[in-house]
Amino acid sequence: MTPVPIRYGARPCSLVVCRGCCCGDAGKNPGVDHAGQLARLRHAAAESGGRLSVRTSDCLGPCAQANIVVVQPSTEGRRRGGRAAWIAFVTDEDCLDDILAWTAAGGPGLAEPPDTLALQMIDPPAVAASPAARRRR
Repeated sequence: MTPVPIRYGARPCSLVVCRGCCCGDAGKNPGVDHAGQLARLRHAAAESGGRLSVRTSDCLGPCAQANIVVVQPSTEGRRRGGRAAWIAFVTDEDCLDDILAWTAAGGPGLAEPPDTLALQMIDPPAVAASPAARRRR
C-alpha cells in the first residue's frame, strides 16, 4: 500500500487505545502483551513521518469486547467522509498488522479496511449513554 502524504497543518490518522478498566488488563485478556502492543503502535507512529498518532484513553465503554482501538480519520479522510472506526478484540499481532496496514494506506475515508479487520468493527457506545449527554439533560 502506498503511504498517503500529509499536508501542512493537517491532522494525521489517529489511534485511540483504550487502557481503562478492562482493556489492557492481563486479568481480562491473559496471555496478551498489552504493553508490547502499545509500544508497537507508538513505534509505528514515530516511524510514520507524521501520518499516524497514538494516544491512550480511559475506559471507552464496550468492556465485554476488550481490547478496543478507535481509528480516527485524518483531516483528508474526514473531508472524504471517513468516520471513526471502533475495533474490538484487538488481542493479537495479526489485528495490529491489519490496523497498521490500514492506517499506512490512509485509514477511514481514504482506504478500505482489511476484510478481517472489518469483521471486528463495532458500533460506538450510544451517545445518549455518555456522562456528558446525561449532564445536558
